[in-house]
Amino acid sequence: MAVAIPEPYGTCLQSYRESFGDPLARAIPTHVTLLPPTEVSEARLDEIERHLQAVAADERPFVMHLRGTGSFRPVSPVVFVQLAQGISDCERIERRIRSGPLARELKFNYHPHVTVAHDVPDEMLDLAFEKLSSFEAKFEVLGFSLYEHGQDGVWRPQRDFVFGQVFPGPHPTEQPAG
Repeated sequence: MAVAIPEPYGTCLQSYRESFGDPLARAIPTHVTLLPPTEVSEARLDEIERHLQAVAADERPFVMHLRGTGSFRPVSPVVFVQLAQGISDCERIERRIRSGPLARELKFNYHPHVTVAHDVPDEMLDLAFEKLSSFEAKFEVLGFSLYEHGQDGVWRPQRDFVFGQVFPGPHPTEQPAG
């Protein structure tokens, strides 16, 4: 589960990620993770989707403000764009998602962020950290998406969960018409 980063920011950050030599740049859409990759049986998908719908139905849109860079080095070779606003919203939603049929322990404490370089040489991590240090974007988050890891290694959205709705709606990054 993740919050998709809307355009033009998503493509911009994905292009940067690719320019830093990240081998997964084209396989992972630009996002803020709400639940790390979690293997589930197909038999539980309906239950999981009902759980996710209940989480989304109780939430309301919020503003996410991305600003500057951070890193998980030396623990993990990752550089990311930081959240300046929307952290507590993501933390609350992450806790709610990671309950019920999706309850699990995490290897690391949850830290909402947008990865821009991962598993690349140190000089590229340094470049990513410097080049995006002044990056800034602000947008409204209207929901989150369920992603599936395809046989080809690409992550693709499978279903969108719109905040405040109890039925499937438009993609969370789209503004409703009207």
